This record gives sequence, structure tokens and C-alpha cells, in this order.
Amino acid sequence: MEQKQVSFVDAVKRALTVNYFNFEGRASRSEYWWFSLFTFLCSAILMAIFGNGTFGSILRGLVSLALFIPSLGLSVRRMHDINRSGWWILIALVPIVGWIIYIVWACKQSDVNPNQYGPVPNCE
Repeated sequence: MEQKQVSFVDAVKRALTVNYFNFEGRASRSEYWWFSLFTFLCSAILMAIFGNGTFGSILRGLVSLALFIPSLGLSVRRMHDINRSGWWILIALVPIVGWIIYIVWACKQSDVNPNQYGPVPNCE
């Protein structure tokens, strides 16, 4: 089974429609990182357009709030993809060391076999 890479547009569509409030199953590395790039770009674009003014801060806060649940679900499904419980995302709350561990796990290659959280994502 070979895992297909998800495109930027597909990753954003999946996260905002099909998997908006989904904490079950698995998410591939490409799906996770493309959506992370999307959230960063949204914030950067809003900052460039509206700056640090009150309206810009409120707008960025609303966008961040809207993207929080799909980001959280995607993080949980990414942990499932490497055969870890979704609760392991809480390791990122530990300053510095926790962030490093979480980033290493998020970069880790997917399990090539189905695991307790579901089949391998994006396989043909």
C-alpha cells in the first residue's frame, strides 16, 4: 500500500468540511502540514492587511477561533496516524521540550499498516 500525498487545496477542504469536528481516524503528514501552512497564511495575510489595530485583532481572533477545532481534530488524528493516543497533543503544553517532542512526532512518517485508530490514510 502506497500512501498518496494530499495537495494543499485538498487538505484545506478536508479539514474545513468533511473533518471539521472529527477526532477519529488518521491524518497523513501532508494533510497535517498543509493545513498548518494554511492557518499560518491566514494569520499572516490578515496581519498584513489589517495590522495590529482593534478591528484586525478582532478579525484574527475570530478566524483563529474558527480554525481552532479543525486544527485540534487534525492534531489528534495526526497522533493516531503514528499510533499514539490523541491525548499526546497535550505534551505541547510542556515548554520547549514538549514542543520539540510534538514537532518530531508530527514530522514522523505514518504507520504503514492499519492500526487501532483506522486504516492507512490516503492509500490507493
